[in-house]
Amino acid sequence: MRTLARHPAVRRIVTALATLLGVAVVVFVMLRAIPGDQITANLGTEAAALTPDQRADLEAYYGLDRPLAVQFFSWLGNLATGNLGWSARAQTSVLDLTVNALPVTLELAVLSIVLSLLIGIPLGMLSASRPNSPRDAVGQVIGLAGLSVPAFLLATALLSVLASRFGWNPNGEGYARLTKDPALNLQQMALPAAVLAFGIAAPIMRTTRSAVLEIRSQDFVRTTRAKGVPPRRLQVRHVLRNALVPIVTMTGLQFGYLLGGAVVVEQVFSLPGIGRQVLLGIQQKEYATVQSTVLVIALAFVVVNLLTDALYRVIDPRVRAA
Repeated sequence: MRTLARHPAVRRIVTALATLLGVAVVVFVMLRAIPGDQITANLGTEAAALTPDQRADLEAYYGLDRPLAVQFFSWLGNLATGNLGWSARAQTSVLDLTVNALPVTLELAVLSIVLSLLIGIPLGMLSASRPNSPRDAVGQVIGLAGLSVPAFLLATALLSVLASRFGWNPNGEGYARLTKDPALNLQQMALPAAVLAFGIAAPIMRTTRSAVLEIRSQDFVRTTRAKGVPPRRLQVRHVLRNALVPIVTMTGLQFGYLLGGAVVVEQVFSLPGIGRQVLLGIQQKEYATVQSTVLVIALAFVVVNLLTDALYRVIDPRVRAA
């Protein structure tokens, strides 16, 4: 039993479950610390005109009359059976909302990560090829701009310019799913993916630069160069390959962030993703929607981290040996 508990896979699973439980507690407490509830969110100023009996009936309907501990464990029990709750705003279950919203965010995240890798890795290698040169300075400025420019500002500016100057706004036609209209879907995803990729490419570029500079200073690189290996082959097969672990780590973290952190971009471009679902749930004080959706995002983040750990074993033999 002790041997099983010490197994790395078991430890990762236990850590993941503990993380999800911690997220559940934090989200549950924080939501109820916000002033107001679902009754006031739905009725607005009319909630002040409710009689005590009417308010008591509504609290019983929304489950707000029960002790917090009972509400929490009731919610966890429902989650175990696949019941994520009910959305009064959308008049459907939170599970149905999540099933429809999660593919949108996943597609946006994948496109953003692919674009950021295509930008960040070449820029990082280019900067590292000649440190402290004008080439390196240009790469550093681009990276600093990616870290400094807020996503909502860049998204709003691009959308306004393209719509007013060129009359191009595919997001104004209503969201088209990839399975129904691939051409329109990719047009609608192009701008938000580019906006997110610009910000994500910056840390990937800086991580690539640091990792490549560290690998290039090692003895095996100098030995390989002395053997007459062509520079391009040396950079790709020896330097970049050995620098992949920190790059994969940063990519995994950024991908996990996109699953829940793309809410602003989804809102600007009217994409019905999971981040926008959380935002609308917060505005309407729909506890079940926010709690369950945030937990789904946390679960996706944990899965991404586990896959990243597994990828280490594929790209680095030293990890497999350890």
